[in-house]
Amino acid sequence: MKKGQKSIWVLGVVTAFIVAVLFLPRLIHAGNLKHAGPPGHTMKTLKEIPPTWSQRLDASDGNEDGCNSSRFKCVMDGAAVLDKETGLTWARDANLAASEGSTKTLVDAIWYCANISLGGRKGWRLPTREELASLLDMSSTDPPYLPLGHPFTNVQPYYYWSSTEYEFDSTHAWDVGMGTGAVSTITKGYNGNYVWPVRGGN
Repeated sequence: MKKGQKSIWVLGVVTAFIVAVLFLPRLIHAGNLKHAGPPGHTMKTLKEIPPTWSQRLDASDGNEDGCNSSRFKCVMDGAAVLDKETGLTWARDANLAASEGSTKTLVDAIWYCANISLGGRKGWRLPTREELASLLDMSSTDPPYLPLGHPFTNVQPYYYWSSTEYEFDSTHAWDVGMGTGAVSTITKGYNGNYVWPVRGGN
């Protein structure tokens, strides 16, 4: 083999070696490169998009009992109401605790919600200040200040407990007045607030 041919041969061997070292492992681990089919559908229908707090839906276009409006849908065999504005599910009866004396302290209200079974389901809780206030509609002319045409029953025109603690005094918590539209605070031991269980959310 002549000197020039030998150099070309050596260069070819070295090149083949480098290609084998650098690229062969990648080809081995690349897996099946065949096309798996068309790409999946990524668009969502409106029903698949989770509720957001930026919506304003009509509650007055439902049935005579307030169910199945643009905003509210009665669920769990009519025992609860889904609010499509927020995605929260509320007890339809806003005074479920009436058989136990209706009003409670904050601790008793939390305990009550945690232990009830409504619509055949547990998992209920006391709403936050913001969640409870989301039901208020100050365009209503008479208390309770809820959206016109709502499906709730036994709503008391008084204050309801929220689970939100008052940030400047840990002995107080926020409550929401359905008869005034006011959001205020009161001592956690007060035994005069009502309880409205909610499900879902945070």
